[in-house]
Amino acid sequence: QVQLVESGGGLVQPGGSLRLSCAASGPTFSQYTIGWFRQAPGKEREFVGAVRGSGGNTYHYSDSVKGRFTISRDNAKKTVYLQMNRLNPEDTARYYCAAGRPILGVLRLETGYTYWGQGTQVTVSS
Repeated sequence: QVQLVESGGGLVQPGGSLRLSCAASGPTFSQYTIGWFRQAPGKEREFVGAVRGSGGNTYHYSDSVKGRFTISRDNAKKTVYLQMNRLNPEDTARYYCAAGRPILGVLRLETGYTYWGQGTQVTVSS
């Protein structure tokens, strides 16, 4: 069982930065792939990025955030971070982290993850 709590959301101006945190509980955190997803009003939840567990630590990003967002992982703190730079209004959404053991084919899909946090709101506006 893994419990996830996101934090760090807020209001930021276009071009600004935010760092989201995903704090986890559970003894096997390091074995899980942690994914970040987001959902804007009226839209489906979409994949943002993910970091593999079990020492793999490979990173995957959606095309829309690649080069602007960076995921990092601290297994000792059981926390995964999402550093978001050069934010724009299209990044406005509720951001969720999720834990699972997805095979590569479902790593970008919600169905690849078992545990979800409650989300944190990010609003990019002037």
